[in-house]
Amino acid sequence: MSTYKSPWVNEELEIFRKSVRQFFEEEFQPHQEKWRGQHHVDRDAWEKAGAMGILLTDVPEEYGGGGGNFAYEAVVIEELAKSGINFGTQIQSIVAHYILTYGSEDQKRRWLPALAKGEMVAALAMTEPAAGSDVQSIRTTAIRKGDEYLINGSKTFITNGYHADLVCLAAKTDPSLTGSKGTSLVMIETRDLPGYRVGRTLEKLGQHDQDTCELFFDDVRVPASNLVGSEEGKGFAQMMQQLPYERTLVAIAAVAAMERAIEITVKHAKDRKMFGKTLFDLQNTRFKLAECRTEAQIGRVFLDHCIERVIDGTLDTATASMAKYWLTDKQCQIADECLQLHGGYGYTTEYEIAHIWADARVQRIYAGANEVMKELVARSL
Repeated sequence: MSTYKSPWVNEELEIFRKSVRQFFEEEFQPHQEKWRGQHHVDRDAWEKAGAMGILLTDVPEEYGGGGGNFAYEAVVIEELAKSGINFGTQIQSIVAHYILTYGSEDQKRRWLPALAKGEMVAALAMTEPAAGSDVQSIRTTAIRKGDEYLINGSKTFITNGYHADLVCLAAKTDPSLTGSKGTSLVMIETRDLPGYRVGRTLEKLGQHDQDTCELFFDDVRVPASNLVGSEEGKGFAQMMQQLPYERTLVAIAAVAAMERAIEITVKHAKDRKMFGKTLFDLQNTRFKLAECRTEAQIGRVFLDHCIERVIDGTLDTATASMAKYWLTDKQCQIADECLQLHGGYGYTTEYEIAHIWADARVQRIYAGANEVMKELVARSL
């Protein structure tokens, strides 16, 4: 395999990586089959992750986070992807960054330490049945009534929805305004909250260990102080500013999954006997794997560039969009090539490559469909 080392990785990060990898191997992987069957992780997995220090690694220590930079978050996402575990720490971090960037001091001190410890699980509720990548078309409303917001509507495809204690909700605070105007973000503490209901857990093609749910809000009341930001109508701008962070996390998972798919396929090809020799002895196999390795290496170098720009605060929307669409497209292509090289075994869920293939497909859809990413890149031309 390649001897290339990411320029943002140092000795301290390598030590952190080893501890994260060991944690996933010992605490998560033994339960993975159970989690896939029940379509969600066990609740205590969040507390264990918090105690291990892998939640909110790039949030300041004064708010309970790890105090590191984005590189620590990248390591956690890489190790999750390489382990094949679908665990919503990305969403936990994304919601935390909305609070960290736009929230009041009271909101930061009230919610961030609990999220870092895994005492609270966060969900990001943007998508609706008729508003996916088109966030401007959301219909859920949060209408100010005195010192409260009255919330009505529904959301779908919500990661972490099953366990969510804190929902970052995108809603119309002024339904008379069209498009992106009049949209705000409101935080909802869900425990024993009248009118709040978690709907069905959706049956998905892949990522079976990650819950994805419907959420319903029927005359839900939350304090007006739960508004994210100092005034209404800033929600769409807040989402657009934070999406490059989310899309980089998706890109990180894509590259790590590619690298894992190639790793296990090389091993399979060298072990598998065909026509009196190994599968790897066949030129077509070697050429296919050489192509996959080359494309994954190109992807890794581009991703490293993006990670460095997140760390120094210079990653722009267009570049993040390029990374998200191109790397997830390559993830799906490489997963498919590697599954093909496994033959019939690759189509059975006993083999890891089948899960890598199925889990990859949604990467081209969520966090903004890849077609939307191309449009964002085109606008920068």
